[in-house]
Amino acid sequence: MAIADIRKDYSSRSLSEPDITPDPILQFEKWWNEAIESEIDEPNAMTLATASSDGFPSARIVLLKGFDKKGFVFFTNYKSYKGTQLDENPKACLVFFWKELERQVRITGIAQKVSNEVSDAYFKSRPIDSQLGALISPQSQVIESREWLEKKYDKLSVETKEADVHRPEYWGGYIVKPVIMEFWQGRKSRLHDRIQYTLEENGKWKIERLAP
Repeated sequence: MAIADIRKDYSSRSLSEPDITPDPILQFEKWWNEAIESEIDEPNAMTLATASSDGFPSARIVLLKGFDKKGFVFFTNYKSYKGTQLDENPKACLVFFWKELERQVRITGIAQKVSNEVSDAYFKSRPIDSQLGALISPQSQVIESREWLEKKYDKLSVETKEADVHRPEYWGGYIVKPVIMEFWQGRKSRLHDRIQYTLEENGKWKIERLAP
């Protein structure tokens, strides 16, 4: 089969203005709960798109670790490629694709580091193996080999007791505060439903339908 011949017609759901909430965070929460109830594998997996100061984009999958009315939180190494890009240019975009529900959510906003207290609490909640991994990995940097990484990990795991592990200053969370959120529902004949929320200067959300 040719790549161009791969296609699917979406028909399981619809998205109309009377069905949505005035607040996009509440709308996301509604869809999030439905994704959880549908037992989708890793519903918190999202594409994070960033760009450097000279405009070169980069995208990768990260995991959502929390959300509320303030925004969407994930954690990473601040010295990673995404971390350096966010330092240069805090504008970011998150994309969720829940194919089982034929849904996509796109969140465009401004990323800020969360407080040390929030980062400390999450780091402490992680499995010890993940904590040690964060300590020994110079994320996004060139390393000599897989063996080099594993030796560092094995050495630290022998030398370190769980109580002695603390969050390194170069590791922590970001919160993406949304200014635009789009909810996409797949429909037949590629006539998809697209509802966009845009944050206005008065703090209210403008709701518009976009052409598919």
